[in-house]
Amino acid sequence: MNQAFCYGDHIDTDVIIPARFLDTSDAKVLGGYCMMDLDPSFVEKVNPGDMIVAGENFGCGSSREHAPLAIRGAGVTVVIAKSFARIFFRNAINVGLPIVACPEAVEGIESGDSISVDLTAGIIKNETKGCEWEMAPYPPFLQDMIDMGGLENYVKQQKEKQNV
Repeated sequence: MNQAFCYGDHIDTDVIIPARFLDTSDAKVLGGYCMMDLDPSFVEKVNPGDMIVAGENFGCGSSREHAPLAIRGAGVTVVIAKSFARIFFRNAINVGLPIVACPEAVEGIESGDSISVDLTAGIIKNETKGCEWEMAPYPPFLQDMIDMGGLENYVKQQKEKQNV
């Protein structure tokens, strides 16, 4: 079961990963402090495959890559929100964290609901309530980038292909 953890609007990067923990870029270490100031028990409750669902402007604030790294390091596989701060959106893709803007899904998902996301087909399902929503599917190159763990690995792989 992929459980939803729901939060409100304007969840900023300082809430996602407090600045006092920015002495590393290790996703697993950062994941141990993810959402600590907003939801102190988040890291105890989250399981690999769970998802964050949030309102408007998720990831606002500073431009640090540590925020999506912390989310990924905590085991979260997708963030669904009504909207994302532009720099967070880019950083998330760069570090291999899929994010989906779908206001309708956010309105239909509650904390604890079992949800699934098919990035290729463009479908979000709430298994608990039997609802589903369409989203813009990820194009193949972006899905490849996510599957490879982000932009850095994707570029390395593309260079290797060119040198063969």
